[in-house]
Amino acid sequence: MSTHLLGRKPAREVPGIDLHPQIRLQLARVHEACGPARRSFAMWLAGQMQGPVLWIAPAWEPGQLNPDGMMAFADPARFIFVRPTRSEDLLWCVEEALRNAAMPLVVGDLPGAPGLTPVRRMHLAAEQGGAMGRAPLGMLLTPGDGGAQGVETRWHMAANHQAEARRWTLTRRRARALPPVSWHATQTKPRAGLHLQQIATEDTPV
Repeated sequence: MSTHLLGRKPAREVPGIDLHPQIRLQLARVHEACGPARRSFAMWLAGQMQGPVLWIAPAWEPGQLNPDGMMAFADPARFIFVRPTRSEDLLWCVEEALRNAAMPLVVGDLPGAPGLTPVRRMHLAAEQGGAMGRAPLGMLLTPGDGGAQGVETRWHMAANHQAEARRWTLTRRRARALPPVSWHATQTKPRAGLHLQQIATEDTPV
């Protein structure tokens, strides 16, 4: 009697954007970047993706992105800016943009960290958008140390430029099943992404 061997199907790889061999941002989910260089993190992400970018920021904030600074990471012509005049419209715009799935990347440049309920609604909206076609990715930018509840991952980025070298300190502060870790992130040339070197700690194996 012949014996049929039943092999397990390989686990389906979760679709995402790879910024580095150790950094994958899952699509159809909402992530957070905080710290003084959080917008640089979002620009780095935009440069590694294709298609338009929807950038949602409050109209009452005086600062706006500088196209000259954006050029080092991504083409400013890819960006569409939405500036709601009411605070309650900020999160609604992010949610609806993720549900529509017309934009591969939706950035919410927020004045503070949102709570768990709106973040859960954004996750559901991104999943619904993914069911319509290519899944979008949501990136929330929050000041200080962030703290948006329920996000898939949280990243902290701060400038650490040295002489002519454009360098940042990047820290993964939250990710499911992955420990916190920090890198030196250096830009060697425009539009080439960032080169990462892990910062050794007492727990780093040698």
